[in-house]
Amino acid sequence: MKEMVGARFQHFLKAILLMAFDLFFIKLHTTGDISKYINPKYENMSFVAIWIFTLLFLIQLFRIWENNRNEHAYCPPGCNHDHGDSASVPRKLVNYSIILFPLVTGFALSPSVLDASIAANKGTVLPQSNSNSYEEELMEYEFGYDEEVIDNDNFLSDKEYDDKMKKLEQSELIEMKEDIFASYYEAISDSPVNFQGKKIKVQGFVYKEKGMRGNQLVLSRFLITHCIADASIIGLMAELEKANEYPEDTWLEMEGTLDVMIYNGVEIPVIKAVNWKVIEEPTSPYIYPVLTKIL
Repeated sequence: MKEMVGARFQHFLKAILLMAFDLFFIKLHTTGDISKYINPKYENMSFVAIWIFTLLFLIQLFRIWENNRNEHAYCPPGCNHDHGDSASVPRKLVNYSIILFPLVTGFALSPSVLDASIAANKGTVLPQSNSNSYEEELMEYEFGYDEEVIDNDNFLSDKEYDDKMKKLEQSELIEMKEDIFASYYEAISDSPVNFQGKKIKVQGFVYKEKGMRGNQLVLSRFLITHCIADASIIGLMAELEKANEYPEDTWLEMEGTLDVMIYNGVEIPVIKAVNWKVIEEPTSPYIYPVLTKIL
């Protein structure tokens, strides 16, 4: 009888843990914090996880009140009927600690946004003289077409994508909006001379590299391909008065004119700032590669 009560208590704990994971995923979706962990194109998968945890929770509830727990229609060699319920206390503590850690940290700690300190750990944002070309660097970010059509916040049809890219070439003012930011950045960085003299409007956080002058900073964004683990930082050099007065991680909205300069022996675009202002960090600070439909 004592063993049965102990086994039921174990199933009760497992049910609580399953429900806790379920509530954690629900919390991420209701608060919008899920976008701080993964690319929105994978949100459908996390919705599936919610239903799976709910199903497992219900199954576990029924197991708490199962009768004849020690009887099996089939018991393979080595089966001792307890399925780990009689494991030693230290072993149980280790097992539950491993499971509880992501739950405790997930509920107790607010997700933090990647910042300049993370960017510094990832290395330089601007190209170095030993780089073959900007194009080769940008290939790592998986810009442009995706063979799999996944509905998400950054989905564009072929026509929408083509129209926006034509607007980049034809418009005198380039607006670096989140949905097309990655593709515009690729085009401008790949051929900065083609956009010299055009006006640009962009938002980003301040990042600074060693060797920059007092009037220089990089207006940066984190590009998320799948999840924050693969985050890459991209940014445009900007020149403005008293740039050194803006500390790293300050969010700026900037308007200016695109020019070309040589930095670390590489030709790069630079924003000659005309107007700028400090802004609040956006609700969704990350940008994502464009997904387009291939017909």
